[in-house]
Amino acid sequence: MKKNKTNRLDKILELPKEVYSNIPKLIVTGFDEMIIENFKGILEYEEFFVRINTYIGIININGYNLNLTNMTNEDIKVTGKIESIEIERTIDEGDK
Repeated sequence: MKKNKTNRLDKILELPKEVYSNIPKLIVTGFDEMIIENFKGILEYEEFFVRINTYIGIININGYNLNLTNMTNEDIKVTGKIESIEIERTIDEGDK
Protein backbone atom coordinates (compact mmCIF):
# COMPACT_ATOMS: atom_id res chain seq x y z
CA MET A 1 0.00 0.00 0.00
CA LYS A 2 2.80 2.43 0.90
CA LYS A 3 4.53 1.77 -2.43
CA ASN A 4 1.38 2.82 -4.37
CA LYS A 5 1.18 6.08 -2.39
CA THR A 6 4.84 6.79 -3.12
CA ASN A 7 4.35 6.05 -6.82
CA ARG A 8 1.39 8.41 -7.02
CA LEU A 9 3.20 11.15 -5.13
CA ASP A 10 6.32 11.06 -7.30
CA LYS A 11 4.19 11.08 -10.45
CA ILE A 12 2.38 14.18 -9.20
CA LEU A 13 5.64 15.89 -8.20
CA GLU A 14 7.50 14.50 -11.23
CA LEU A 15 10.46 13.43 -9.10
CA PRO A 16 13.17 11.26 -10.68
CA LYS A 17 13.40 7.81 -9.10
CA GLU A 18 17.02 8.31 -7.96
CA VAL A 19 15.96 11.30 -5.82
CA TYR A 20 13.65 9.38 -3.49
CA SER A 21 15.31 5.94 -3.63
CA ASN A 22 18.77 4.37 -3.49
CA ILE A 23 18.73 3.49 -7.20
CA PRO A 24 22.12 4.50 -8.66
CA LYS A 25 22.32 7.03 -11.46
CA LEU A 26 25.23 6.78 -13.91
CA ILE A 27 26.31 9.78 -15.96
CA VAL A 28 28.92 8.98 -18.60
CA THR A 29 30.61 11.80 -20.50
CA GLY A 30 32.47 10.42 -23.49
CA PHE A 31 35.13 7.88 -22.57
CA ASP A 32 36.87 10.13 -20.02
CA GLU A 33 34.44 10.73 -17.17
CA MET A 34 31.73 8.95 -15.21
CA ILE A 35 29.67 10.12 -12.23
CA ILE A 36 27.91 7.58 -10.05
CA GLU A 37 25.19 8.87 -7.73
CA ASN A 38 23.77 6.84 -4.81
CA PHE A 39 26.75 4.55 -4.27
CA LYS A 40 27.52 2.60 -1.09
CA GLY A 41 31.29 2.25 -1.24
CA ILE A 42 34.47 1.49 -3.14
CA LEU A 43 35.27 -2.23 -3.32
CA GLU A 44 38.48 -2.05 -5.40
CA TYR A 45 40.51 0.77 -6.84
CA GLU A 46 43.45 0.34 -9.19
CA GLU A 47 44.75 2.53 -12.00
CA PHE A 48 43.12 0.16 -14.53
CA PHE A 49 40.08 -1.19 -12.62
CA VAL A 50 37.47 0.27 -10.26
CA ARG A 51 34.64 -1.59 -8.50
CA ILE A 52 31.89 0.50 -6.93
CA ASN A 53 29.21 -1.01 -4.69
CA THR A 54 25.66 0.34 -5.05
CA TYR A 55 22.40 -0.54 -3.34
CA ILE A 56 21.34 -2.82 -6.22
CA GLY A 57 24.65 -4.14 -7.55
CA ILE A 58 28.29 -3.61 -8.41
CA ILE A 59 29.65 -1.35 -11.14
CA ASN A 60 32.96 -2.46 -12.70
CA ILE A 61 34.91 0.15 -14.68
CA ASN A 62 37.88 -0.92 -16.79
CA GLY A 63 40.38 1.44 -18.40
CA TYR A 64 43.67 3.12 -17.66
CA ASN A 65 44.81 6.15 -15.68
CA LEU A 66 41.57 5.85 -13.70
CA ASN A 67 41.19 8.26 -10.78
CA LEU A 68 38.48 8.80 -8.20
CA THR A 69 37.73 12.50 -7.73
CA ASN A 70 35.01 14.68 -6.23
CA MET A 71 33.84 12.04 -3.75
CA THR A 72 30.93 12.88 -1.47
CA ASN A 73 28.51 10.71 0.51
CA GLU A 74 26.11 10.79 -2.45
CA ASP A 75 28.29 10.60 -5.55
CA ILE A 76 31.71 9.82 -6.94
CA LYS A 77 33.47 10.85 -10.15
CA VAL A 78 35.73 8.47 -12.07
CA THR A 79 38.10 10.07 -14.58
CA GLY A 80 40.64 8.57 -16.98
CA LYS A 81 40.40 6.54 -20.15
CA ILE A 82 37.31 4.36 -19.67
CA GLU A 83 37.36 1.25 -21.84
CA SER A 84 34.31 -0.61 -20.53
CA ILE A 85 31.58 -0.51 -17.89
CA GLU A 86 29.95 -3.64 -16.49
CA ILE A 87 27.01 -3.76 -14.11
CA GLU A 88 26.43 -6.78 -11.86
CA ARG A 89 22.91 -6.93 -10.44
CA THR A 90 22.87 -8.26 -6.89
CA ILE A 91 19.32 -7.19 -5.90
CA ASP A 92 16.21 -7.40 -8.04
CA GLU A 93 14.50 -3.98 -8.02
CA GLY A 94 11.13 -5.71 -7.71
CA ASP A 95 12.24 -7.21 -4.36
CA LYS A 96 12.69 -3.82 -2.72
